[in-house]
Amino acid sequence: MKLKQLRYIWEVARHDLNVSATAQSLFTSQPGISKQIRQLEDELGVRIFARSGKHLTRVTPVGEKILALAGEILAKVREIKQIAEEHSAPERGSLSIATTHTQARYALPPVIRRFIERYPKVALHMHQGTPMQISELAARGDVDFAIATEALELFSDLLMMPCYRWNRCVLVPRDHPLAQVSRLTLEEVARHPIVTYVFGFTGRSRLDEAFRAAKLTPRVVFTAVDADVIKTYVRLGLGIGIVAHMAYDPEEDRDLVALDARHLFAPSVTSIGFRRDTFLRGYMYDFIEGFAPHLTREVVEEACALPNREAVEKFFARFELPER
Repeated sequence: MKLKQLRYIWEVARHDLNVSATAQSLFTSQPGISKQIRQLEDELGVRIFARSGKHLTRVTPVGEKILALAGEILAKVREIKQIAEEHSAPERGSLSIATTHTQARYALPPVIRRFIERYPKVALHMHQGTPMQISELAARGDVDFAIATEALELFSDLLMMPCYRWNRCVLVPRDHPLAQVSRLTLEEVARHPIVTYVFGFTGRSRLDEAFRAAKLTPRVVFTAVDADVIKTYVRLGLGIGIVAHMAYDPEEDRDLVALDARHLFAPSVTSIGFRRDTFLRGYMYDFIEGFAPHLTREVVEEACALPNREAVEKFFARFELPER
């Protein structure tokens, strides 16, 4: 049994049993992967994959168990390499993050700038996606950190730590009637067509909850995942915009008026998470603390030692989160 064989079966399963796609991702040949899988099955005396002709059709029951163990072994191998790298080259490595557009565009730039200045030899990779895509990337180990606000139930395989609270503002052109209102009400907001986030993005659920509780039906005429796109359509007069307050730049958006909406909607919490089996290198702890200063190395290590999600939530309930 070889590590290469375990990696091949693991990657084939991840690529939906597509050996050709697996070969491309691993920069090797399709016949070579098929041969190694056959040799492993012959050595074990069981079939990991069921076949129809030359095509793999499904993972067998015993194959499911073998793949689970193979994943654990490969994770330990990565951890061994990371431990060695931490000692031989503590300021060299890579860090990959999956997050939404709002975090990538508005919350992360100063954090990343400081991080790159401190760790110029660490390659930083950012992936943007939906909460579902982000959680899958992190759960599979394709990225080190997931940063998200919505649909945290999707992240049950991850250790999620709260970073900060944030709320919303209502954006209108300077000549809009609401620009003269000193304190908004939900009723006033509901009278106008609304441009806001796609459901499942950037605290959208808090918005829907507020209208539902007030027994109001908002007229959402356009949705997008990108706050910059939302602002574009507000400028075109399509409707009033509801975005994260951090997405409003007084200089860049000086043609728009940002109306405080903190009293209308419950605050949202952005969290950062990672798999429990992730080996956190020194620069990873520093990135977390740079993004959320209360998440020091000692706090993160204490959270990692807790047995389950409920214990983690109880642990962080005592923290007073900053607001953005």
